Amino acid sequence: MSKKNKRQFRPVAGGAASPDTAPAASSMASNAAPSFNPNYAPVIKDLRRIGVLAGVFVSLLVILSFFLR
Repeated sequence: MSKKNKRQFRPVAGGAASPDTAPAASSMASNAAPSFNPNYAPVIKDLRRIGVLAGVFVSLLVILSFFLR
């Protein structure tokens, strides 16, 4: 297996980054992670509908198997 290489930080073309901008960038990254809040309500609704339809079709096939013998 190949060895994974870590990327190294490259300074901005204008020179080394000032101490003022480094904490701001790190604080933005730390604040962005907790704000991710996905809404799965439509997915759950669709899965419930698929489950109900599957149950109806299976029960319909079982009922039809008694009449089509």
